[in-house]
Amino acid sequence: MSAFIPLLAALIASGVCAYQRAGLRTWTAVTAVAIVVFGLIAYAPVATVVTLILFGLIAVPLNLDSFRRTRISAPLLKMFAKVTPKLSDTEQTALEAGTVGFEGELFSGKPNWSELLKQPKPELSAEEQAFLDGPVEELCGMLDDWQVTHELADLPPEVWDFIKQNKFFGMIIPKRYGGLEFSALAHSAVLQKVASISSTAASTIAVPNSLGPAELLLHYGSEEQKDHFLPRLADGREIPCFALTGPTAGSDATSIPDFGIVCKQMHEGEEVLGIRLTFDKRYITLAPVATIVGLAFRMYDPEHLLGETEDLGITLALIPRETEGLEVGRRHLPLNVPFQNGPVRGKDVFVPLSTLIGGPDMAGHGWRMLVECLSVGRAISLPSNATGGVRAASAATGAYARIRKQFGLAIGRFEGVEEALARIGGYTYATAALSRATAAAVDRGEKPAVPSAIAKYHATEWGREVSRDAMDVHGGKGVQLGPSNYLGRAWQGVPIAITVEGANIMTRSLMIFGQGAIRCHPYVLKEMQALSIEDKKERLKTFDRALFGHIGFGFSNAVRAFTLGLTHAKIGKAPGDAYTRRYYRKLNRYSAALALCADVSMGVLGGRLKFKEKLSARLGDVLSYLYIASAMLKRYEDSGRPEADRPLLAWAFHACVWRMQMALDGVIRNFPVRPVAWLLRALVFPFGRREVPPSDRLGHRVAALLMCPSEARTRLLEWSFMTPTANNAIGRMNALLPDVIAAEPIERKFLKALKSGKITAHEYTEKLAQAEQQGAISEAERELLQRVHDATLEFINVDDFDPSELVAAKVRDGKSGKESGKGSKQAA
Repeated sequence: MSAFIPLLAALIASGVCAYQRAGLRTWTAVTAVAIVVFGLIAYAPVATVVTLILFGLIAVPLNLDSFRRTRISAPLLKMFAKVTPKLSDTEQTALEAGTVGFEGELFSGKPNWSELLKQPKPELSAEEQAFLDGPVEELCGMLDDWQVTHELADLPPEVWDFIKQNKFFGMIIPKRYGGLEFSALAHSAVLQKVASISSTAASTIAVPNSLGPAELLLHYGSEEQKDHFLPRLADGREIPCFALTGPTAGSDATSIPDFGIVCKQMHEGEEVLGIRLTFDKRYITLAPVATIVGLAFRMYDPEHLLGETEDLGITLALIPRETEGLEVGRRHLPLNVPFQNGPVRGKDVFVPLSTLIGGPDMAGHGWRMLVECLSVGRAISLPSNATGGVRAASAATGAYARIRKQFGLAIGRFEGVEEALARIGGYTYATAALSRATAAAVDRGEKPAVPSAIAKYHATEWGREVSRDAMDVHGGKGVQLGPSNYLGRAWQGVPIAITVEGANIMTRSLMIFGQGAIRCHPYVLKEMQALSIEDKKERLKTFDRALFGHIGFGFSNAVRAFTLGLTHAKIGKAPGDAYTRRYYRKLNRYSAALALCADVSMGVLGGRLKFKEKLSARLGDVLSYLYIASAMLKRYEDSGRPEADRPLLAWAFHACVWRMQMALDGVIRNFPVRPVAWLLRALVFPFGRREVPPSDRLGHRVAALLMCPSEARTRLLEWSFMTPTANNAIGRMNALLPDVIAAEPIERKFLKALKSGKITAHEYTEKLAQAEQQGAISEAERELLQRVHDATLEFINVDDFDPSELVAAKVRDGKSGKESGKGSKQAA
């Protein structure tokens, strides 16, 4: 037995070094010392010498830089060059466009949590908070969603004027151009609050502040273009739209068929150099009311008027609406959420070169411009709108579940409803933390390509889940459309967020891991970049350094994943308090497991992984949930570690960890090379799958939190419009909640009096009066019960209509047939 001691010592020492990420020379020294020391202790000189020799045969060549490069790295470099798939220009541009933030740490297998926790707490400035409490509050008070969605199919003229006058379209524009120059966090807060009362208004405000001419002009416009357009965009004199999507090129923006030919033509009385454009775009938000149209097209120069290159590539232009030949089509109607949306077309439309954003020098750089701006816009607009929606659903459903009674009990007391409430509360907490994290990343100067894709996908997917559960709890109340229905339009509009700015299927299966695996990995991009180095010696040196760093990285993650799996993440250094330290350790485990599985998948499958979309989607899920869980922990820390928030944090965290586990299990079960899959399972799940979804007991605590006013509930509903105005049923329900709770013990006394048989009246008001006369309840208690009863009826009742009110306007005017089904401004 003693003969195996030196070998065992070598394995343990190597494992410890791998776990701690020790360097090559440190590993060599530590392992050699361990072999000698434990060999002497075990009195096994022969075994010690043999083990040292075997170890030396491995370690010495690796430590000789010149030998390692020429004998090991050089052949591997040739193999790597052959098997590495060549990135297209568009893929290369997408990879280079963004930056890597904390998501890179999560992909490392050993996150440096201090990097997350030292990030400044995201906070609004006094000016931003004043805008939220002033103009935004006033705007929300003006919005009647039934009027917007049913009667006008548009925002009222006074709302349009208010938005322009208060510079809602200029939130991202610097003050020197007349804008508000708000932070990304403030931009997000405004959208959340508006979205909590009207998704139509929120979408209208979001577009000019995300992917639109203002964003593009700020980054790439000429000084002349900035000076002219930005002040006019800031104060609403100009309303922008951006035309990217076409009938045959939706998510694949690089394949747009729209084109522009460089030519000379008469313009305003003189011959100028310009572009003759032909394009057909659809789904363009704000197009029907836009005064300037941003346009993406492919630019060609067949006569070489600009240079030797004929196909210049994707280019962006800014075209005034009055341009001859520019046709803005009739409106689309996106699922009865009538934000302005429609097609833009043109054939042989001539514009001078000065309309190119950034001027002629930026011709052909449109894809890079779009990718950079898309990542910032996607990080704010859709996640913020989704967050506003889920906050409103949490407020409404929690209050309704306490107000609405069946079988003498608030429906929120029934376990089936409680289960839905738990999901609503947990997903709202996670979504809010995620949208705050991506906005904070933008404010730190990042261009969060991967986090923005994570935020867009998961915020909108959870918006769908929350909306479904809210509808389920409300039942018929949510189904019957009318002025008192505060859920129906949100439910109808859920698919809109799922499909825009890249359909969610594509975002999950292609973008999150597709970009994350290369951008966030500490060595893959370096290895790929080494191939492009011209100098052979420098190329080999760079590749060698990246390759052996990568090998050590892989061994380390295998050891870390196995060790943390064996201990179920009970060990290891972690930040946080006594409550959250275990959460950080779990994330350490799944970070190592993700890094290991990603490395093995890329190494074994190579270029084939690009087409294994289900595998890459599951790996992307793990990265997503790691990012979301870390965002929730950061939010908890920034809030001062409030004990009252723990049920929300715990439910959302356990849901994320359970999903991480199932995603990794899906990768391993479906990995095409089965022996590799067996090894991965042994390393990642040595004792099997032990994570479980949030418990019923935890769900009960979350549901109870939604149904009762508290500091935690107030934080959950932050940046929502909760003022109990005539146009805000959710705000009025929220305001009623304390009275509902105060009335519950009185109701029990009243019901007891009813069961005694002494109360003979039939009408509720008369019953209350008899109960007061008999001393069962006091006068104040009777008044409270009456007030709660009357208010409850308002929220339970649904709208009804005369049949003529539901007939579309054109049909009422006496027209019918095909014409009545097209272009109607009023939808039934």
